[in-house]
Amino acid sequence: MRIRHSARTVLAAVAALALSAAVPATARAAADSEAGQAAARPGDIVSTAPSAFHPLPGQPTNTKAWKILYNSTTADGAPNVVSGTVIVPQDGRTGPRPLITYAVGTVGLGDSCAPSNNLPYGTAMEANLIQQLTLRGWAVVVTDYEGLGTPGLHTYTVGPSAGHAMLDAARAATRLPEAGLAANTAVGIMGYSQGGQASSWAAELQGSYAPELQVKGTATGGVPADLLKVADFNNGSYGSGLIFMAAAGQDAAFPELDLDSYLTPAGKVLVNGMKDSCVAIDSIAGSFKRISDLTTRNPLAQPDWQARLNQSKLGRTAPAAPVYQYHALGDELIPYAVGRQLRSDWCAKGANVEFDTILLGEHVSGVITHSLAAGNWLADRFAGRAAHPNC
Repeated sequence: MRIRHSARTVLAAVAALALSAAVPATARAAADSEAGQAAARPGDIVSTAPSAFHPLPGQPTNTKAWKILYNSTTADGAPNVVSGTVIVPQDGRTGPRPLITYAVGTVGLGDSCAPSNNLPYGTAMEANLIQQLTLRGWAVVVTDYEGLGTPGLHTYTVGPSAGHAMLDAARAATRLPEAGLAANTAVGIMGYSQGGQASSWAAELQGSYAPELQVKGTATGGVPADLLKVADFNNGSYGSGLIFMAAAGQDAAFPELDLDSYLTPAGKVLVNGMKDSCVAIDSIAGSFKRISDLTTRNPLAQPDWQARLNQSKLGRTAPAAPVYQYHALGDELIPYAVGRQLRSDWCAKGANVEFDTILLGEHVSGVITHSLAAGNWLADRFAGRAAHPNC
């Protein structure tokens, strides 16, 4: 189903993105705290509890939602448990419906920032963009990522972990009886910014990690495909807080990196504060700071840090299903050249990629202005229409 934006939809999406994710921590459902042992298979559900989906506070959506804990896999292949939300339209449809596994952009490192803690209250960023998908009659599962809403620190920017979390969220949604989704449900992968990294990793991993999923395509935008280049671009600029958040996320996944040993006292105060906060606070607190301002030596210049950051570099594997990739020419956070390089790397490996340059706008506006195009592209894939790669 292809749809058009209404003015109300666009304004609602802007309003949703403008809302701060820094809301008071929500008490986890009892099932979350008493999850017990994770199931043996990635994607198996550990626990479930009724939830709700509101794009804005009190806004009805004619959907049912469930918060889930499900089994997944860390970047290094160890089992873990991730939380997420399954949303299914209550539109009277009795036949099969597509499923979107959706990854949000950066919300922060604190557990209160997790989508599952905000979707029920209308305080989740990108909720209006998610509603555009449910209005098409599609089910949506939104991962919280590793460590966001579950014990431990969020492994922010660790690509393989995020890709696993997205694919296992799709598995979990099809294994949730209440959702009414079959194992052979048509699946689309979608995300922008941090969600672009996650969705691109899910696309690359799907053929080997979750080949049974019926993935029809991936819509991914503003992708931070090369973290070292993104860090260099943002060092000392408006987006420099993202560097320190990413360093904390990498350190959470790989404690041997020992981030604390590099930080000055002021650096420790900044990073420790980020661990309990959401992006609205973190981005302001960390902006216009250089790595050298807050470290005794640059961790990103060390071989062990470079190796781990390169572990999250995209472009080494061609996605098995078609890809729609989009990036703003004037992106002030993720260099356009990084997105173009990912496209070139995928094309060189024979991937089916349609690349779209956003000529007007910047990073945040890109997810709004191209949400319609991304959704329509996925609708064509679900309808069995041929993709149009432009490699």
